[in-house]
Amino acid sequence: MKKLLLLLSVLATIGAFAQTTPPQIIINQDGDVHPWNHLRVNNGPETFQFAIVTDRTGGLRRGIFPDAVNKLNLLQPEFVMSVGDLISGYTEDTTVIAEEWKEFNGFIGNLQMPFFYVPGNHDYINPVMAAEWKKRYGKDYYHFVYKDVLFLCLNSEEKMRGSGKGYIDEPQLAYIEKALKENPDVRWTLLFLHQPLWDQADNGKWPEVEKLLEGRKHTVYAGHRHRYVKYERNNNRYFILATTGGGSNLRGPRFGEFDHVVWITMTDDGPIMANLLLNGIWDENVNTEDMHLFTEGILAKHPLEIEAMLVEGNTFSEGSLNLRITNDSDIPMDAEVAVSSNEKLWAATAGFTKTIEPNSVELVTIPVKTSGAQAVADFAPMEVKTTMTYHSDKYPELVLNQTLAIKPEMWHNISRQKKKIQVDGNLKDWDKLENTVGDAAIVIADPFSHKGTEDCSFDFGVRYDDEFVYAAIKVTDDQLESVTGGGITSQEAFAIFLDARPLKESAGIPSGDIFKDYLMIAVPLPQNKDPQIYRKDRLPDGVAVATQAVSGGYTAEVAIPVSYLNDLQGGSWKHFRLNVVVSDSDREGKHKTSLFWQPDWRGKDPLLGSGMFRKE
Repeated sequence: MKKLLLLLSVLATIGAFAQTTPPQIIINQDGDVHPWNHLRVNNGPETFQFAIVTDRTGGLRRGIFPDAVNKLNLLQPEFVMSVGDLISGYTEDTTVIAEEWKEFNGFIGNLQMPFFYVPGNHDYINPVMAAEWKKRYGKDYYHFVYKDVLFLCLNSEEKMRGSGKGYIDEPQLAYIEKALKENPDVRWTLLFLHQPLWDQADNGKWPEVEKLLEGRKHTVYAGHRHRYVKYERNNNRYFILATTGGGSNLRGPRFGEFDHVVWITMTDDGPIMANLLLNGIWDENVNTEDMHLFTEGILAKHPLEIEAMLVEGNTFSEGSLNLRITNDSDIPMDAEVAVSSNEKLWAATAGFTKTIEPNSVELVTIPVKTSGAQAVADFAPMEVKTTMTYHSDKYPELVLNQTLAIKPEMWHNISRQKKKIQVDGNLKDWDKLENTVGDAAIVIADPFSHKGTEDCSFDFGVRYDDEFVYAAIKVTDDQLESVTGGGITSQEAFAIFLDARPLKESAGIPSGDIFKDYLMIAVPLPQNKDPQIYRKDRLPDGVAVATQAVSGGYTAEVAIPVSYLNDLQGGSWKHFRLNVVVSDSDREGKHKTSLFWQPDWRGKDPLLGSGMFRKE
């Protein structure tokens, strides 16, 4: 019996030793020199790896997030964290909410490791979405401990106030305090939330949260802003992460704009962080708070402005390309500009390079000609490629690239309406619709979706009176389907974009924020009356929309208050920029097409000065 107990004791000791002793490299070490530096394997029992995904929505770009899921399966972290904005949301339609969560959870179902949900404003913006969250996931804030590290998953959307208005309230603060008291001696504390409350004026109880964290080793991860920034606060590191498919200009790491997953290796000395981009790997200093402030000044106003080539009438013979290059920084900037002529439009120079001194402006005029007077509609655009390089002793060299398309564009005159237009979807008040968007439409679709003008096309017209600017649309659609979910351009819908800012902003280099600087009036179809308008709460008071189903398609009317245009132009309005898009969904949503009248000024191939209207 004693021998048996001794044997069991020895086996237990060997088993415990095997569990606590890290595996070692077994190799012949004969000789004085070896083809390795040392054999101390980096596999301490306290070390582990996990990943973080960040904003998928808020300008959703499809295909990015599922690609990230595939790459996470290649990387094999122990689990994956999130910081919110997982679905598009911003709706009270439970059918749409269910479809969006079904799609997202389909992606997560492909992950080979645990995934921890955190709510963002797109996921948790109203009582209906909050109830759906709690029905599906139970808690909207929670914590867990893994290998002596406390993970606190918080809800910055507790009051459901929306973007820039995140909030931590008393109940959640009490929960955080309790979780910290119950785990006083963990080696590290990690916090995950959507909105970066430390960089927001009215943030509820967040200052109290930071007080509770004082003296504790901790790191905070947030999303929401779609631009990566590292902060040093509270004697610790706080991060705003970039995107994993959310809206981004993707101007590169030094601007904090990239799609990534974050790879964390947890050690006794804290988290070691790597940003895994599609085009490379960067450490946590990819964009510090100091660098962020520097680049913010540069991005506030693009260094190159190009004046739109707007012409009277519908022909062009000669004109000029007028450039304004501004260096608002305190360091020199090299401007390299290349102009690509084409067979009908000839620029007098192929390009130039200039050094722009700090806080100075250069004006450049390049003559442009064609052979005789030719129709504006027949010109292909010229490309203007720019590379702006900033040279600093303090920061890495900063390079900002941009490619713009420009060609002569005609002013579209808008007629004053003598008879009052009734916004009812019936086009009886319109004598004609001047603009036909058929074979010349800008089509965004796969090769098999769009079958030509009978499949989908549209005509539209624009008028104004003392109270409103009106738009009327007549859509030809051979198969009008009721398809919901997947975004406004993934179903039967139309949208009108209107930019009423002064000419320099509206006709110039595309910029601005939707609903703030320009309008998007988007309406999903089919509907009979009281059409649903996307984000109606963000539109000016008085906007009216009506639709009607007609044989072979539908008609629609939109009215926009003149007061809105007057406010933006500082007086009686004179002009605006307009674009119209119709989305067609056929074969139960399998074939999706978007038809634009003009290139999307929000997209990657905008056309300067396209779609400019003015009073006759």
